[in-house]
Amino acid sequence: MGHARDSRFAARDSNDLLRLLATQPLAWLVSAGGEDACFSPLPLRAQLDEAGELIGLMGHLARRNPHVARLARDPQATALVLGPQAYVSPSWLDDRTQAPTWNYAAAVFQLEVTLSEAPQDIAAELDALVTQMEAGRARAWALEEMGERYARLALGVTALRGRIVARHSTFKLGQDEARHDFAQILAGLSAGGEDTLVAWMRDFAEREHGGAA
Repeated sequence: MGHARDSRFAARDSNDLLRLLATQPLAWLVSAGGEDACFSPLPLRAQLDEAGELIGLMGHLARRNPHVARLARDPQATALVLGPQAYVSPSWLDDRTQAPTWNYAAAVFQLEVTLSEAPQDIAAELDALVTQMEAGRARAWALEEMGERYARLALGVTALRGRIVARHSTFKLGQDEARHDFAQILAGLSAGGEDTLVAWMRDFAEREHGGAA
């Protein structure tokens, strides 16, 4: 049922990556190698240039996190983003000789990280993250509602920007399946409550093949 490096599973354009980052902001930031290797889960936001192209990832770390010291020593890091994913069972198919597989959307970004403890950079990052995450809520919360607590808590935060130096993404969403099998996989995933993954699969099918089975 295909290989993760198959060109059929590549992002169609930067909008696929932007959608992945917007819907799955919690990523792993990895600084591998050495005795001070660090692995931190943290929310990351897309940074765009004037043309709307993805050029970096923005976020923040607690200053007490050892990852801050590691990044100060070595700014090279990797961000791992895993989006919707699910097991695909041959039990859903008429052809039970098919092998099981896994459908998923994921991206890897190689970054060169810059840290900042400047109050304005920290405030800008925290406000942007809160604004993104609160968007569309009936009683959206704003950072200003923290009042005096904000200044105290912000002292414990370091802002970061990761310039993207390389990236690879895999959107393995049934592009290699026959239409009949694809329809049965959608039905099986829907029955299991995997609505987000189903939506991604339908979107790719509609844009690439003129409609899902």
